[in-house]
Amino acid sequence: MISRSNSALLIVGHGSTVNPDSSAPTLKHAAEIRRREIFADVACCFWKEEPSLRDALLFFRDGTIPEVYVVPNFISEGYFTRTVIPRELELTGPETHRSSGQIWKYCEPVGNHRGMTELLLRRAHDVAPEISEAETSLLIVGHGTSLNDNSAAAAKHQVEKIRALNRYGTVLNVYLEEPPLVSDWLKLTETRNVVIVPFFISDGLHSDEDIPAMLGIDAADRRSTGAPSQLHGRSLFYSTAIGTDPKFADVIIEQTETFRAQRLEPQSAS
Repeated sequence: MISRSNSALLIVGHGSTVNPDSSAPTLKHAAEIRRREIFADVACCFWKEEPSLRDALLFFRDGTIPEVYVVPNFISEGYFTRTVIPRELELTGPETHRSSGQIWKYCEPVGNHRGMTELLLRRAHDVAPEISEAETSLLIVGHGTSLNDNSAAAAKHQVEKIRALNRYGTVLNVYLEEPPLVSDWLKLTETRNVVIVPFFISDGLHSDEDIPAMLGIDAADRRSTGAPSQLHGRSLFYSTAIGTDPKFADVIIEQTETFRAQRLEPQSAS
């Protein structure tokens, strides 16, 4: 177990200049981890909000903290985790040795966590607990982008794992910005029930407005009734974003433990 006396945790989120809900899950998970007193210090920084990633370079100046674990609160391994975060935080690799002697340890994004499949399945069940999964289509919605193939890879990977369990009649990965598009859900599915889980960190603009609009769901009506939406003779059960799950606090902590275990493996083998 990581000692709270000599480790700090920095959680990196995307944030948004137009939607304050974007950073809410990251801040909430940080508060929960801080409450548990596992680390000597816990802080957040964001790409599109304050405090910025550059601001974070001034964090953790306490001489009693020799190591900082950096966990990207991002779903996919892509442009932000491979380029933006390392550049802005001046990270040179998995471990960056600062001139102060402090070591910053760059962990994998939360979307790579081994328990993500279980979290998605639980979220799908919670939003539609009474229906038959075998007679239901499950859609995992990712962002997708033509700029980076890795953006779609996380959702596709999870769908392959869920499909192999043979629980749902159909399991599909769909996207906002690349085929198969979430807006094509009607022709992609045949079942009476359709469960949609946004594979996003927050209930921000994409999961709260864009995806419902592409599905044809009235977002305001959905929020007020909490009932499934009835469209084209189908029942659509729409979940909140996976990153709002309280279990994400555990995911963040476990990503630091995974980093530590992976760095120790070569030593154990020698």
